[in-house]
Amino acid sequence: MASPRRILVTGGARGLGRAVVSALAASGHSIVFTYNSSTEAAETLAEELRGSYPGREFETRRLDLSDRASVDAFVEALADEEPFYGFVHNAGQSYDSLAAVMDQDRAEAVMQVNFWSLTRLAGAIVRRMTRARVGRIVMIGSVTALRGSVGNAAYAASKSALLGYMRTLTLETAKRGVTVNYIAPGFIDTEMMAPYADYREKMESQIPVGRFAAPEEIAAVADFLMSPASCYMTGAVLPVDGGLTAAIPVHR
Repeated sequence: MASPRRILVTGGARGLGRAVVSALAASGHSIVFTYNSSTEAAETLAEELRGSYPGREFETRRLDLSDRASVDAFVEALADEEPFYGFVHNAGQSYDSLAAVMDQDRAEAVMQVNFWSLTRLAGAIVRRMTRARVGRIVMIGSVTALRGSVGNAAYAASKSALLGYMRTLTLETAKRGVTVNYIAPGFIDTEMMAPYADYREKMESQIPVGRFAAPEEIAAVADFLMSPASCYMTGAVLPVDGGLTAAIPVHR
């Protein structure tokens, strides 16, 4: 029997990341997932998965993606490990501000977590994937990279940067068996949406399906993109948004 394939997931302790880790575990993979401050949640999830899937690796690693030195050290340590078959960049940071008054320091912090950390990790991981001539990379982006959203200038810019990087990486790796794809979720029912609780009803009324996504619905797409069935899909942008990007945002 073949050994379980290893997948790295950033931000895997809570919310969408937890759902992604759980879905990949159910599909037979071994998972290394990072967290920043959610130590208890990360260790609890890992213990649950070890109990449910004995004999497989479920490892947590603390990683502050906002700290370039920490990311560099993490990447250097990967060189001594078994290569990863897959990489899901899920971790993200938001910052709400109108474009004209955006604070550069805060916007750069968002770019570091959402984009620059991805380029550093992917740069190290993909080289070993191309040598093995197999690999899967999935970037969790956002519909804000595809459609304008008031107050989301910094976040949208970081997710748009991911999208541009994905397309270039696709062209550079496709002939070597590596697929690179971009999931663009809309609103997801996680703790990140808690600050918008007062506006939820209005927000849901503007989504064609009339509700936020469950984290598991986004995770299922990431799981598919890690599967053998997705081997001919690369460079794809997959909105999983309840119809948001299909709609003209003016209602009669």
